Amino acid sequence: MTIDKIDAIAFTRGPGLLGSLLVGVSFAKGLSISHDIPLVEVNHLQGHILSHFLDLPDRQLPHPDFPFLCLLVSGGHTQIVRVDSPLDMEIIGTTIDDAAGEAFDKCAKVMGLPYPGGPSVANAAKTGDPKAYRLPVPHVDGKYNVSFSGLKTAVLNEVNKAQMKGEEVNVPDLAASFQERIAGILAEKLLLAAADTGAKQVCLAGGVAANGRLRQLVNDGAQKLGAKVYLPELKFCGDNGAMIAAQGYYQYIAGHTAGLELNGLPTLPIDYE
Repeated sequence: MTIDKIDAIAFTRGPGLLGSLLVGVSFAKGLSISHDIPLVEVNHLQGHILSHFLDLPDRQLPHPDFPFLCLLVSGGHTQIVRVDSPLDMEIIGTTIDDAAGEAFDKCAKVMGLPYPGGPSVANAAKTGDPKAYRLPVPHVDGKYNVSFSGLKTAVLNEVNKAQMKGEEVNVPDLAASFQERIAGILAEKLLLAAADTGAKQVCLAGGVAANGRLRQLVNDGAQKLGAKVYLPELKFCGDNGAMIAAQGYYQYIAGHTAGLELNGLPTLPIDYE
């Protein structure tokens, strides 16, 4: 495709690291000015959710109907979102401290596993016993809210206890126990929200949506509720340009274009207008 075939340029306004956002915004502005193509600002979080409306060159992927519930889990965010339309989303549950992806990264580091933590923990957990370590289930205010700081501390304590005894922690067992607990908490909250709201469609989005155990638990639980599950292609779970284009498309056809005065916003709620 050549630049003259482009109707609009979608860019991530936020949330994210300010340096990265400024690079993207500045490049998009330059491209817009030089080719006289309108700009469309995109909320990064909405982009993750709208990845469910992407298709591949060789086949169409299944798309949920509105409304649906989406568990958005990444390195920076963990939210349960009611999605009424491509431009109408409401958070009904969130983390009160660490995001799930952040907890994976930090616990992987404690266990001596490489970054990024999600895939490292998942790989180590394949040969581990998920019942080997009794890790806590945090109790928090808000029926659909979650907390992972205590779980992260519990993993650190297990490593420290082993070191104090002059022993090595069993990494596969600890990784499996941690993954089981964090995936179980996330799936339970999403399915609880689905049961309470009567939602018949549930989705996963974000980098942690690639976790196989989380996918399995959500699939199994949704079957009992009679709800249909939509799981993104693995390559669309992490940050990608296609999801930004997807959300940009819906913004553009709604007539929403951005001015050149806009800049990146490190913090930007999913329901920002």
